Amino acid sequence: MHIAIIGAAGMIGRKLTERLVSDRSLAGQAVTRLSLVDVVQPSVPQGFSGRVDASAVDISSAGQAGRVVSSRPDVIFHLAAIVSAEAELDFEKGYGINLEGTRALFEAIRLAHLQDGYRPCVVFTSSIAVFGTPMPDVIPDDFNLTPLTSYGTQKAMSELLLADYTRRGFIDGIGIRLPTVCVRPGKPNKAASGFFSGIIREPLAGQPAILPVPDTVRHWHASPRSAIGFLIHAASIDLEPLGSQRSLTMPGVSASVGEQIEALRSIAGDKAVALIRREPDALVMKIVSGWARAFAPERAAGLGFVAETSFEEIIRVHIEDELEGKI
Repeated sequence: MHIAIIGAAGMIGRKLTERLVSDRSLAGQAVTRLSLVDVVQPSVPQGFSGRVDASAVDISSAGQAGRVVSSRPDVIFHLAAIVSAEAELDFEKGYGINLEGTRALFEAIRLAHLQDGYRPCVVFTSSIAVFGTPMPDVIPDDFNLTPLTSYGTQKAMSELLLADYTRRGFIDGIGIRLPTVCVRPGKPNKAASGFFSGIIREPLAGQPAILPVPDTVRHWHASPRSAIGFLIHAASIDLEPLGSQRSLTMPGVSASVGEQIEALRSIAGDKAVALIRREPDALVMKIVSGWARAFAPERAAGLGFVAETSFEEIIRVHIEDELEGKI
């Protein structure tokens, strides 16, 4: 099986690559080739006996998506995106990457389909940012998409493209609406949600962390380990039961910032919590105020998608996977 990962140099892309190399198979088929693509050169994984092509490609640039499709990968994981706060601050860049890049990929696949019937499985990472106020405390699967950010709008539009290109037979697509991935390892990124990870990650490492929103802010979370599990599972199941509704909200944990902090306290003590500094940020608070608080992801659960069940579990996953089990 030939698998392409667009956005392979990012945190999720790297972890997905590592998982595929470790598993050596997907959906019962041996993985024999990896095409790793990002705007910066992705690293070539160690310990993989098959062929690896790693290239710096911007799929939103004219003709570049065709380079990815030309090798006819069986499965394409489309992870590449400009994150929420950056997409809000840079309107043109957000639409250029998040929407036009996605459409360029789908168009390249469509043209290949017209040539030789090529029809890959495409796993698209969407976001719970496709939802916005007014909304219930717990959002059901059939709730309307009402994004209140450019990022959420770009993801919602891409979901519609995914469904239409699937309906026309060009791709076999599934969109997974990721919760906020927490606790993210490494350095902070430009996502408005970055503080959710920061107030856990930095104190566990003995470093100060900035909290830009009130403790009452509640949101939907899953670990990086669960996010990779979502992707693998999405590419492994029969997609026919999805029908025309090709995008799914993923399972997660609903937790307030205050509950996050108490979970940190229960695991790492008062000393870690004392490293959190409250510094209100108006832009972040405005973005976060329109975010969903909890979901009832019954469709995803019925298809076998699973995540953590408590925020303490999310923290322990971070300690196990990133800190060698020690704090």
